Order: sequence, then C-alpha cells, then structure tokens
Amino acid sequence: MDKLKIEQNIVKVLKNIYDPEIPVNIYDLGLIYEITVNDEAKVEITMTLTAPNCPVADELIASVNEGVRDIPEVKDVSINLTFEPAWDMNCLSEEARLELGML
Repeated sequence: MDKLKIEQNIVKVLKNIYDPEIPVNIYDLGLIYEITVNDEAKVEITMTLTAPNCPVADELIASVNEGVRDIPEVKDVSINLTFEPAWDMNCLSEEARLELGML
C-alpha cells in the first residue's frame, strides 16, 4: 500500500468538490486542514467550513465522505469537522486567489 499515492488520489477527489457559493474547490479554498492515511488504509480528514452556519454543510461533508470512499484503496473514512482555527481568506491557495481575482 502506497500511502502517498492514496493521499494524492484523495486530493484529486477533493479538488473536484466545490462549495456552491464560491466557485473554488474545497481543497484550494483551504477547507481541508489535514489528511491522514494509516497503515490499514483508513483515512481521517479534518476539515472546516467557510462559516459554522454554512447552508450546504451536510452536502459538502457527504460529498467528501462518498468521494474518498470511492477510491479503491481506501478501506474507511472518518471526517472531523472543526472550527478551530476558524477559516478565513488567508486559507485560500494561490490558485484560488487567482481564480477569484485576488492576485
């Protein structure tokens, strides 16, 4: 099992999940704080939302869960939702800043 390859596949999946309110994928938005793949190919993802009262929170979490679960090497997925530290515009990747016209 190649943990790095699994993590790269997870990132590919996350880059195809978009917050419907912002035209940027959740990975480049900086909503993913940590991805951990253990020796049994169980994945733990720590993520946040742009706001605690995000109206599409359940949809985003379900999309992450389903998308990562669909990776053949992944045996299980656990998602930890956190608001510490709180998300802000500094979390955006350079690619996201460019896409949003902030560079």
